[in-house]
Amino acid sequence: MALSGFFSRLKEGLSRSTQKLSSGITAVFTKRKLDDAALDELEELLIGADLGPAAAKRVIAAFRRTRFGDDVTDEEIKTALATEITTILDPVAKPLVIDRGHAPHVVLVVGVNGTGKTTTIGKFAQFYREQGFRPMLVAGDTFRAAAVEQLQIWGERTGAPVVSGKPETDAAGLAFTALERAKREGIDLLLIDTAGRLHNKTALMDELAKIIRVIRKLDPTAPHSVLLVLDATTGQNALNQVEVFQDLVNVDGLIVTKLDGSARGGVVVALAEEFGLPVHAVGVGEQAGDLRPFIAAEFARGLVGANV
Repeated sequence: MALSGFFSRLKEGLSRSTQKLSSGITAVFTKRKLDDAALDELEELLIGADLGPAAAKRVIAAFRRTRFGDDVTDEEIKTALATEITTILDPVAKPLVIDRGHAPHVVLVVGVNGTGKTTTIGKFAQFYREQGFRPMLVAGDTFRAAAVEQLQIWGERTGAPVVSGKPETDAAGLAFTALERAKREGIDLLLIDTAGRLHNKTALMDELAKIIRVIRKLDPTAPHSVLLVLDATTGQNALNQVEVFQDLVNVDGLIVTKLDGSARGGVVVALAEEFGLPVHAVGVGEQAGDLRPFIAAEFARGLVGANV
């Protein structure tokens, strides 16, 4: 999918989030002085749109510095708001860079069940194959037969080999076998799926720690990226998930999925303000081309419904 086409899908995908925020701004700012009362209402709108208290406070402080006392229209507010949100998002909008020097670059993909981890891995396989990389997939969520089958379908679709085992196979042993094979076959990118059973956090922590410990016997620098997949429809709960997985493993990048099914797209801003972790990609649909690198200004304009 061309980037221009993806931006259209992003805008379309964000429409529920946009409607929530845009209609509120229009109701408050048809033509109005930007005074304390107006700023209070705007702050409530931003928090209600899942931007979170910290990001909302930061945006309001910027408005207070630059526009306080001005007569403003809703379109002026949306344009200014897009600019402020872009400022928050720009530092975290970083594509996942694959280092061929690692041979392979090992990516551990984590997250609770239902966020779209397995689908994200498949989409990444396709995206990076299109960039000229050779990916391999590891069906490390061995407790869910559906996850293994899903990854095998993506493997067939993308031409990427898939390493899998019997149900409830030891995920760490599977990852070790896959890394051995990847090194032998000259694979550039090893994408490891993992279980996401948070009802027993201790077991999950032990499993993830074991995967990391075991693959480091072959490559002491692995994993080279630990990506947390978050479902936008969970809203502020996504922040709790970041905290949980930061405790389990050293997360160094985020993927936000299902923006097309959510009125809570503002949570991406809350995540950026709260954690400052790179947001490598966002998803707005089921097709492979619907997961793309995150571009701050486009997302900000789409979120607030700004015309520019």
